[in-house]
Amino acid sequence: MTDLKSENTKKSLAKSLKILMNKKKFNKITINDIVKLSEVNRNTFYYHFEDINALLKWTFEQETFDFLKTFDMTTDFEKALNFIIDYVEDNKHILNCVTNSLGREQMKQFFSDDLKDVVKMIIDASEKELNLKVNDDFKKYLCNFYTEAIAGNLLAYFKNKETIDRKKIVSYISITCKNTIPLILIEANKKLQ
Repeated sequence: MTDLKSENTKKSLAKSLKILMNKKKFNKITINDIVKLSEVNRNTFYYHFEDINALLKWTFEQETFDFLKTFDMTTDFEKALNFIIDYVEDNKHILNCVTNSLGREQMKQFFSDDLKDVVKMIIDASEKELNLKVNDDFKKYLCNFYTEAIAGNLLAYFKNKETIDRKKIVSYISITCKNTIPLILIEANKKLQ
């Protein structure tokens, strides 16, 4: 029961944050604003989250990236990208609020932190499918490389949606990842052992 209550409290805080982001800039929202709207006290907020950024990150993870982990990245990668873009489009006001308040790099960091898990799943699935054992340090590098590229492309789409075709961006990212990651892993397996 306690876990359910804790989860409901977190969801209430996240909902309050999203409501407030419709009304004011992210960097103008205070913990007092959030707890007042959620009808909890400050200690309850701090019991669950270190700060507002942690609440925002948790919100993104709950609404998107935890769900993305259910996809089979070897077969559902385009579905996963479309899910991310749907989320971005449905929550554009929130993402704009964060981007305008904290800057593009901070927004990219929010995407990157969680996209990293998705990219790691793609790399691990490719490695397993190819029956390889690639150096962990290189896989970490490769994961960071692709995460930065995908996050940058998604942010470019998000900011310039009217000039960037959704189907193309999904297709381009998918083709790039599906076709280059296996080749890179094969090459790394040969040269980095």
